[in-house]
Amino acid sequence: MAILKIVHYPDPRLRIKAQPVAVVDDQIRALIDDMFETMYQAPGVGLAAPQLDVQSRIIVVDVSDERNQPHSFINPEILSHTGSHQMEEGCLSIPGVYEPVTRPAKIRVRALDRNGEPFEMEAGGLLATCIQHEVDHLEGKLFIDYLSELKRSRVKKKMEKTRRQAL
Repeated sequence: MAILKIVHYPDPRLRIKAQPVAVVDDQIRALIDDMFETMYQAPGVGLAAPQLDVQSRIIVVDVSDERNQPHSFINPEILSHTGSHQMEEGCLSIPGVYEPVTRPAKIRVRALDRNGEPFEMEAGGLLATCIQHEVDHLEGKLFIDYLSELKRSRVKKKMEKTRRQAL
C-alpha cells in the first residue's frame, strides 16, 4: 500500500468527469487500498479517485471514529434521496476550508464492491453527506460549488495564495 498525492483546488483536474470502471481487478483493489491509506493518513472520512488524479469512478468512505467501517464504491449511483439537512463540509483537496452545505438527509446508493459484486445500501447523516460529497467529485463538482459566488471567490483566492507560498 502507498500514500498517494492529493490534488488541490484550483487544479483543473478536479473538474474532469471520471470514467466508469470496466473491470474490477487486482489493480483496482490495490488502488482502493491506497485510497484508504491516503484518506486515513490525511486524515479524512472520504476520498474520490479524481482527487488522486485517477479519473475512475471509485470512492472510499469511513466515517467511524475507530476507522473500522470502510466502504468502497465502484461506479456509484445515487438512486434516491429524501429529506434535507445542513452539515459543515471540508475537503482534502481544499484544506482548511469548512462551510455549511445543504444536501439530502438520506440516500440509497448502488455500486460495485471491491470484488466487483453489485450492492445497494441506504445511508443517512454523515455517511450520506460523505457519499454525496465524493460522488460529486466523480462529476467534477466540489462542495464549494454549493456556496455563493462571493464565498467561492474567497476560497479560490485563499487556495491560490497558499499554493504560491508553497512554491
